[in-house]
Amino acid sequence: MAMRVKKGDLVVVLTGDDKGKTGQVLRVLPDRNKVLVQGVNRVFRHMRPSRRHPQGGRIQKEMPIHISNVQPVDPRTNRPTRVSFKVDSGGGKQRVARKTGESLGIISKGKTTE
Repeated sequence: MAMRVKKGDLVVVLTGDDKGKTGQVLRVLPDRNKVLVQGVNRVFRHMRPSRRHPQGGRIQKEMPIHISNVQPVDPRTNRPTRVSFKVDSGGGKQRVARKTGESLGIISKGKTTE
């Protein structure tokens, strides 16, 4: 099944402590059905001083959330929307916002005849 959310998409969190927050997708983890969203689901990691973190202490970082808890933002209305897929005349596949029909990005290019 094609992923409805891709890296770089602007998404809205639907459930949990960060409900209503928007952020950009930093990473998609398709094998775990999770996404890493900028500024969402931040946790503290207590680090002992090391070469990488010479100061040590509490380091804040984002943790993945389940992909079902986010929805892409419709570029026309700036509200969350469901995603459908359309095949254009050239055979390319696109993600499309359900409510407005606005394109969310191309998934694959069509076949070229050379």
